[in-house]
Amino acid sequence: MSPKPTVQTAAPAPRKLPAQSDPIVDVLGRIKDHLGTLSPAERKVGATVLADVPRAAEESIGEIARRAEVSEPTVTRFCRAIGCKGVRELKLKLAQSLVVGDIYLAAEGEPGPADAKLPKYWNPVLADAHSALREVERQISPEMIQAAAQSVANARQVVTFGLGGSAAILAEEARFRLFRYGVNVSCCPEAYFMRMKAATLAPNDVVLAISGSGKTVELIEAVGLARDYGATTIAVAPRASPLAEAVDYPLAISVAETRDTLTPTAVRYAYLAVIDLISAATGYSLGPSARESLRRIKYAALRHRAGDVLEPLGD
Repeated sequence: MSPKPTVQTAAPAPRKLPAQSDPIVDVLGRIKDHLGTLSPAERKVGATVLADVPRAAEESIGEIARRAEVSEPTVTRFCRAIGCKGVRELKLKLAQSLVVGDIYLAAEGEPGPADAKLPKYWNPVLADAHSALREVERQISPEMIQAAAQSVANARQVVTFGLGGSAAILAEEARFRLFRYGVNVSCCPEAYFMRMKAATLAPNDVVLAISGSGKTVELIEAVGLARDYGATTIAVAPRASPLAEAVDYPLAISVAETRDTLTPTAVRYAYLAVIDLISAATGYSLGPSARESLRRIKYAALRHRAGDVLEPLGD
């Protein structure tokens, strides 16, 4: 019996991916990462570009070459070595890199305090924290805090919203502050779940939304959805921001930022203070039931740990 002939099948053609637009490459990061692998002459071009990025983004190939003390072909070779077709593309990507602001390119931030014995970060961190708290006193009224806290105290449930960065952490902080008073509170730090949760809310529910920009579309849409279903909405957000204008109780505050990019954002201190004010006001509104909830928490904590020394009351 003769063997069956082998049937040759053509290999499937590779699937073509959809064409994509040219991605915005962080060309400054690429230059810094590859500087050590370049030739000495190309390295001079890279150092010249990094020394004054805004200027390099505007100069011609000849001007860059003269400042770097190299030939124009060397500048072209440098561009290709970091993934650009030429000087034109390099300048375009340099301009794109400046969208975050040239303060991130400076070697130093603003001058430190007058006392030379203190490190440069001392004044920006502590002075900004003090300034942020003063702005809370100046911009937030006790009446608005009290009204927002009363709605929290009367709520069937409270949901805290916050997306990305410090906003999600602050939303979790608000949840931790409020549950201690016996408030039925949960936290939604994810956009899709936030939208689903908003769709389940009712007129006796409350949303506390937190945003550093007040412009996050997904957050604003979720707050709007919750409000459509009758929930009371509160926002800790910048003044005159879309989020502040979309809620029932805008606890709006704006804090000027330092130009020192290595220090934390100062508005975080202000937002923490506002969250603490809402929480304390809620506790006072609930009165005996809040105190009983705190007593139980402290009793459970003391029974769990060795010793008879209580931790701070607000832990």
